[in-house]
Amino acid sequence: MTHKTGPRIKEMYITPIAIVDPPLLNAAGLHAPYALRTVVELVTEDGISGISEIPGNKDIDIALEASRALLIGKDVFQLNQIRHVLEGHFGTETAAQRGEAPWDQRKLVHIFSAVEVACMDIIGKITERPVVDLLGGKMRDHVPFSAYLFYKFEGAGGELGFNIDPNATGWAAARQASALNPAEIVTQAKAMCKEFGFQSIKLKGGAFEPRQEVDAIIALREAFGPDVPLRLDPNALWTVETAIKYGKEMEPILEYLEDPVRGQANMALVRKALKTPLATNMCTTSFDDIPNSIAVGSEDIILSDHHFWGGLRSSMTLAGICETFGRGLSMHSNSHLGISLAAMVHLGAALPSMKYVLDTHYPWQSDEIIMGGRLKFEEGSVAVPQGPGLGVELDREALAKLHQNYLACGLTKRDDEIEMQKVVPGWKFQSVRW
Repeated sequence: MTHKTGPRIKEMYITPIAIVDPPLLNAAGLHAPYALRTVVELVTEDGISGISEIPGNKDIDIALEASRALLIGKDVFQLNQIRHVLEGHFGTETAAQRGEAPWDQRKLVHIFSAVEVACMDIIGKITERPVVDLLGGKMRDHVPFSAYLFYKFEGAGGELGFNIDPNATGWAAARQASALNPAEIVTQAKAMCKEFGFQSIKLKGGAFEPRQEVDAIIALREAFGPDVPLRLDPNALWTVETAIKYGKEMEPILEYLEDPVRGQANMALVRKALKTPLATNMCTTSFDDIPNSIAVGSEDIILSDHHFWGGLRSSMTLAGICETFGRGLSMHSNSHLGISLAAMVHLGAALPSMKYVLDTHYPWQSDEIIMGGRLKFEEGSVAVPQGPGLGVELDREALAKLHQNYLACGLTKRDDEIEMQKVVPGWKFQSVRW
């Protein structure tokens, strides 16, 4: 019997886009009025299209362009061979190349994530199965997410910048409001949970001194009660002493504390001192990091991200490792649209267990590039998309509009420090601040 081959890649389209983003604060500074994403579309010789979405960055886009010649003619089913070819061209990456910012700055993991998801979208369409089935099958029909709160300046982002649309109502209005103290954080949380039905809450910290952020967590507990799990993420800005001091105060309140300090050794010290589980997407961010993570005991929960771990199948490998070594697994996110969210939902549905609901920035975005508009949340969860592959299709008119945003806004990479300096002259990112 002759070996059957899959369809081969004929075309690769790489489209950078800019999406409206409000002025959200974090450890690295301030979000720009637009967040950058890159949409990748692969088309086979027989006209089947597969799509993916990754964080936008000019250097990664250039690397994607360089990968085109390597991918044309490849069988979409041969993902192991595709990975081998890409690694042969780009080389392997070290954990240090991730950088100190809250987001991952490596190239190869992003490239392979983009290519793999688009190929799996195609494979799903050929086999008439959803991506979740390609990952081993569905463990749940709906994937739950957490409300993701941010300190922020007043402003809608995009062309409005720090101004607001006075005609906005509901969450669209609340998304524009300032959140610079515990009371405003509680107001933001109530509006987000009312709109999306979230049943757990995460606060992005690292924007203010620890006392204020701990007070915000206490205010959230008072407002929502003990049945709503709470999480805090200082983005590794605290010293070990600060983390232990405030960590002990929050022990009765937090579901987990995410990246209070920088590095596996410091995380291990804090973990030994606290009863609260520690989560990370900063100290254990690659498979190379895992042996030392296990040896020193740096965290209880790894926050995966298929964009940063090299794709969906790698994330399933990570899930198996976490299960073997008694680690919890949840999911990190960044400013994203529906293609990424659909991929996250398929992955979330395939995970063997889900003790900790997943992160998503999706409520902060108002743009979309998929047909039918934005994906819907019901009681904080997203139903696994129906249909083959990712179950979402590209809205080409919306894609063209957001590509024009990219060309007009002038941004080519994320730099929250520069954006913060526009508000606070001379402001500098510090890897450890308090």
